[in-house]
Amino acid sequence: MERNGSALPSSALFLDRVGEVRLTLNGDGFSWKPIDSDHAELNSRSCLGIKINGETEAEIKYSDIYAIECIGWGLIHDFTASVGGLISGRNLEMFRFVVHSYYKQGASHAPGPWILSEYMFGHNDLKTCQAWAEQLNSIIQMEIGRPKSLLVFVHPLCGKGKGWKNWETVAPLFSRAKVEVKVNVTQRAGHAYDIITSSTDKVLGAFDGIVAVGGDGLFNEILNGLLSSRHKAPYPPAPVDFGYTGSLDQDQQHRINSFDDRASNENDAHEPLISTSESNGGGISNIKHQLEQCNADQDPVLSFPNDWFRLGLIPSGSTDAIVISTTGLRDPITSALQIILGYKAPLDIAQVVRWKTRLSSVDVPFVRYAASFVGYGFYGDVIKESEKYRWMGPVRYDYAGTKVFLKHRSFEAEVAFLETESVETTTRSSGKTQSAQLSPERPKKMICCRNCTVCKETMNSIASPANRIIASPGIHSGGSRWLRSKGRFLSIGGAVISCRNERAPDGLVADAHLADGFLHLIMIKDCPRPSLLMASNTAYKKGF
Repeated sequence: MERNGSALPSSALFLDRVGEVRLTLNGDGFSWKPIDSDHAELNSRSCLGIKINGETEAEIKYSDIYAIECIGWGLIHDFTASVGGLISGRNLEMFRFVVHSYYKQGASHAPGPWILSEYMFGHNDLKTCQAWAEQLNSIIQMEIGRPKSLLVFVHPLCGKGKGWKNWETVAPLFSRAKVEVKVNVTQRAGHAYDIITSSTDKVLGAFDGIVAVGGDGLFNEILNGLLSSRHKAPYPPAPVDFGYTGSLDQDQQHRINSFDDRASNENDAHEPLISTSESNGGGISNIKHQLEQCNADQDPVLSFPNDWFRLGLIPSGSTDAIVISTTGLRDPITSALQIILGYKAPLDIAQVVRWKTRLSSVDVPFVRYAASFVGYGFYGDVIKESEKYRWMGPVRYDYAGTKVFLKHRSFEAEVAFLETESVETTTRSSGKTQSAQLSPERPKKMICCRNCTVCKETMNSIASPANRIIASPGIHSGGSRWLRSKGRFLSIGGAVISCRNERAPDGLVADAHLADGFLHLIMIKDCPRPSLLMASNTAYKKGF
C-alpha cells in the first residue's frame, strides 16, 4: 500500500484537549491543524499553569509511532473559548482512536529519556475512526526492521529486584505494539544459556530476536548461549612461537567445513573480533525467509552473525554498561521503545579462547564471548568476588574491589598482541610501574553511541554479506606484527566497548567504539598499592 495513495488523505476530527482539527496524511507522517482560529490562539496559552497539549500545527513521523488503538465510545475534551484568561471547554462523547508515540527529553548535546505521549482523536462516525486507525496501522506495519515476535528473559532479582518490576513496566508497550513475546523468568545462573543452547534452530528462527531484562551478565549469558553453539568459525590466531601453532584439530576443521563457504574461503576468517552485519534494507532478510521455507524433513540452520536476528537489553542491573555505552541512557522505557521501533546498532564481540594446556591434548579449547569487557587478575577477581554479595546491589563492587585491592595479588604472564596501523604504542616507566598507552598526541575524544560516524565508516568499508566474519581494519595487513609484554601483572583486560556507567561517565576506555573492530588492551603491571589506586581513580574519572 502506497502512503501517498491513501484512502483518507484528510479529514476533520476532534483532538482531545485541543478541539476540532484537520488531520492530513503526508509522505513520512501525519499532521493536524486547528480548524477554528480560536483554537489556534488557545493552543499557545495555558490554563491555571497547565500547558494545553497541541500546537498551531503539529506533525508526527510514522517512524515515531509505536502503536495505534481504537478505544471505542468515550469522552473528548474540546476547548472552545478563552474568557478572562481562563479557558472553557466542553466534554463531547464520540468514537475514538489513540496514536501512541514519544518525545525526547533533554537537549541535543545531552539527550534525556524518551517520554511516552498519546494523541486521542475522535469522530461521531465509528467507521471513520476505524478507517483512520486501520490506515495508520497499515503504514507503520511497513516500517522496516520492527520485530513481530521476541523471546524475553527476565532476571527477577538483578539490581535488587528491578528486573521483574521493569518488565511489568514495559510489557504493556510490547502488547500495545502487537509484538508477541514469550517470557522466561530465570531461576538460576546459566538458566537462559541452557534454554538457548537446547532450543532448535527452528524454534529460535521463529523469533526476530531475544530481549534480556537484566544487567550485563544476563546479556552476556544470552550472547554465549547463541554463539557457543551457532557461531561456526575457527579460533583466533596465535603467534607461531608462542607455544601454539594455530593448527586446527578435527573438531575445529569440522566446524570450518560446515561453515558458509563465503566465510571459510576468506583469509580474514580467523579474526577474533566479530561484528553484527548491517541490514541490507530488506527488513527481515532472505535468511529468515529461507528458514521458514526449509523442507519439513530438513532441519533449518541458524548461524551468527546474521542481519535480522537481534539482541535487545532493557537495563535492570547494577551498572548497565552495555546499555549506557550504546544508547547513552539507562532507562527501561527508552530501551523498550527502541526495541519496538526496530532501532539497531552494530556491536563488536570478542571471542575468548582458553587454549589446550598441552599440545598433545585432545580437548577442545574452552571458548567464551564478550560484549563489554574481559579481564584476568584485578578486574576479573573483583567480578568473581562480587558475585558472593549480589544481595548488596551496586555497592558490592566497592566492597569486593576493596577486598581484592588489599590482597594485591600479582602473576607472571606474557602478553602478545598485534599492532595496528592506526595506533602507535609507547611505553612509559615510573619506578616499578609500567603501562602501555596511546601516543601523547591523541586525537580529540569522540563519545561513541548509536549512529557513530566512526562505526558507520567501518561498517560501510567492510560491506560484508550476511553470515560471514568481519575483519577488523588494519589488523592483518602486511605491515602488522606481533608485539609482546612480559613480566609480573596485577591485571590484564580487554575492553570491547567504552564500558561507560554512572560511576565512570567516560568509561574504562573513553575512545572505544561499538563497531570499529578493535579490542582495547589494558595491562597493569605490578606496582605499589598507591599507584594502583591512582590509576583506578584516573580510569573512573577519564578512562584509560
